[in-house]
Amino acid sequence: MPEDCIFCRIVAGEISCSKVYQNDQILAFLDINPVSQGHCLVMPKQHFNRFDQCPAELAAELARHMGKIARAVVSAVEAEGYNILNNNGRCSGQLVEHLHFHIIPRRTGDGVFDRWPAGEYPAGFMEKLALKIKNLIKSS
Repeated sequence: MPEDCIFCRIVAGEISCSKVYQNDQILAFLDINPVSQGHCLVMPKQHFNRFDQCPAELAAELARHMGKIARAVVSAVEAEGYNILNNNGRCSGQLVEHLHFHIIPRRTGDGVFDRWPAGEYPAGFMEKLALKIKNLIKSS
């Protein structure tokens, strides 16, 4: 456990949180800086910085439980839908370097993520990039 990881300290019980779910491998609690009412964080208790470092079995376990947590959160706050968000690396907005997922309850017109800047690829670039990614996946 990295000593400076606030989420590891929460898992260890050194810092309190408003838990909504936990088992041997997973902890879910309300975010102290919510984007919307009911905003939860779901994470493995074991420390991993990023999603690509998490073993597949644990990632599957997280996925199995995120659905039921999301359903409960949406029901509790009477939301219309939700986002599940995972940031990997500082440049993506990851503020705590411990793998975690945000469950963000949503309502029509709530103003959350109002803009998603969409770009375009230059002609022919998308096919080249897709091939490069496919080859990297095959070789990993």
